[in-house]
Amino acid sequence: MSSALQSKAPAANRGGHPAAPGPEATRRDPSTPPPRSGARRRARTGWLFASPALLVVTLVTVFPVAFSLALSFSDVRLEYGGMRLGSPTPAHYEALLGNPEWYHALAFTLGFTAVSVLLELVLGTLVALVLERLGAARGWLIAVLLLPWALINVVAAQLWSYLFNGTYGAVGWLCEQVFGTQPDILGRPVPAMAAMVAVDVWKTTPFVAIVVLAGLMLIPAEVYEAAEIDGAGTWTTFWRVTLPQLKPIVAIAVLFRILQAFGIFDLPFVLTQGGPGTATQSVAMLGYRILFQDLDFGGGAAVAVSTAAIVMACCLLFLRVFRAQADEEVQG
Repeated sequence: MSSALQSKAPAANRGGHPAAPGPEATRRDPSTPPPRSGARRRARTGWLFASPALLVVTLVTVFPVAFSLALSFSDVRLEYGGMRLGSPTPAHYEALLGNPEWYHALAFTLGFTAVSVLLELVLGTLVALVLERLGAARGWLIAVLLLPWALINVVAAQLWSYLFNGTYGAVGWLCEQVFGTQPDILGRPVPAMAAMVAVDVWKTTPFVAIVVLAGLMLIPAEVYEAAEIDGAGTWTTFWRVTLPQLKPIVAIAVLFRILQAFGIFDLPFVLTQGGPGTATQSVAMLGYRILFQDLDFGGGAAVAVSTAAIVMACCLLFLRVFRAQADEEVQG
């Protein structure tokens, strides 16, 4: 009987090795779904849960952008009960490119953005370096530092309009006590631009300081110890160690500030109403005037679309330059 059992056993078992699984062993249970179907089911579940948020984003972001683009290329006519979109036309962009106010507003916005962001970056980095070296008082100073950033832009602009007032303003009185004359700060183009930059720097520098401080706290202490062992001084350590480590954080801060500064509206609207003349009229204010005061919906939409295109181009250029510098450092 033992020989009969051995003859029925698989040949692979006779040599002492385990038998290879047969077709019955490799056959999968039909009740268990394949791995790919499980992944697809999880993906469908994820899309199902994300669909409300995607719907909100579409309604709040995608639809206004698409509608503004359609308005900018349409002959918009106001009629009783609403407005009607006519045939497609590039007339609004042609009128915009031939408008000197557009170039003046664009120049002011670009200059304001460049100067304010540069000053905020330098001052914010200095403040962050000071805060990093503080001990128990750091939390209180951060809370005080965030007060300007927490103020609503309109409230901060109204506060500074009182300070810059030529009749009873504290800034004018201080200039009179120091220099013997009380200047008309908001009534002249260059002082008005400088005042607007000063207000924006005062309000937004805390944001840059907090972001840079977070980047400083993430730098490992071993990096500074290695630089100290190599004999690097304070200035060399900052330029060769601290600043390269902060580049990703600084890039994020600069990107956010460019997006915010280029769309400036509340500061010039409250402080100067775009004046004197149109000296401090930003691109956003020009679009507001064309859209809501002149009721030129197509022209206002053309201003908005062209502004968004310029901001996107500036951000992409900035990111490309930053990525090229990062690749050079990695290769070096």
